[in-house]
Amino acid sequence: MAKARIFSGVQPTGNLHLGNYLGAIELWLSLQNKYDCIFSVVDYHAITVSQEPRKLKESILAIAKIMLASGINPDQSVIFQQSALSAHTELAWILNCTAHMGELKKMTQFKEKSAGQKDIVSLGLFAYPVLMAADILLYQTEAVPVGEDQSQHVELARDLARRFNHQFGQTFTVPDLITRPDGARIMGLDDPRKKMSKSAASEYNYIALLDEPDKAAKKIMKAVTDSGQEIKFAPANKPAISNLLTIYSLLSGRTIARLEEEYQGRQYGALKKDLAEAVKIFLSDFQSRLNEITDAQARQVLSAGAAKIAPLAESTLRTAKERLGLTLNNHR
Repeated sequence: MAKARIFSGVQPTGNLHLGNYLGAIELWLSLQNKYDCIFSVVDYHAITVSQEPRKLKESILAIAKIMLASGINPDQSVIFQQSALSAHTELAWILNCTAHMGELKKMTQFKEKSAGQKDIVSLGLFAYPVLMAADILLYQTEAVPVGEDQSQHVELARDLARRFNHQFGQTFTVPDLITRPDGARIMGLDDPRKKMSKSAASEYNYIALLDEPDKAAKKIMKAVTDSGQEIKFAPANKPAISNLLTIYSLLSGRTIARLEEEYQGRQYGALKKDLAEAVKIFLSDFQSRLNEITDAQARQVLSAGAAKIAPLAESTLRTAKERLGLTLNNHR
């Protein structure tokens, strides 16, 4: 039987951090042997806010190299640049005419990112979830691995697929969601109530995948902790320690329950010291692999990936246009 197809993407905006890796990329790794995987550098999403062109070009290649260094295998999975295929924006316009203003206004990320900007917020930022829906639906995606913060956007893609199918006939696969409950939301080291973010005001909020290993270890040692001394996973009462346990569990492959047992009766400092060492080892190994990948290799992978999936994208777009009555040479 053919494998089910999944699609996911990452924006080329700055260096990815440990939260991106543990919440998304590592999940992709666990899926690429089970699914027909399509992973995209979603550069059109990046320009919903201002980008410096030279840095954007560099970031597109950097993200592709990070995917490869993480273990995404281009012989198993497709890695491509979103803007290389115009079908994404063409289908996005079609879906824009299907989406409702009211449902887009409810998008949590739009509310957060547009706060304080009032009338200067871009239309692209507002319509970003529709472009994401086009990314997903274009490949007849059956499941979407996403972080917790993106689940609302996938639900919109599901709604738009159903609405279009109902109005114009079966055209799009309605995708399911795949999330990672134990690591879908890695929180900030300086404030465990907020998600780890590369745009945070303090660099002690996150660990970038390109951080010097020793510097990353210092960030772990400076991470905030909770009151009390017990090392226990209790997000409501001990959000900081729970976050550190989650990170350590995902990096070490040991369950949180096992870590709680190992650190029973010990101090927070012992947990942070061991986690800092685990982070150093992880980053050293990752960066060693990353440094072996050239820009030319990344370009070749992106180009080959786009060529491989272009026929599927064009087929879906052609069907959508036929359903709408836009294709004049359709004699059905």
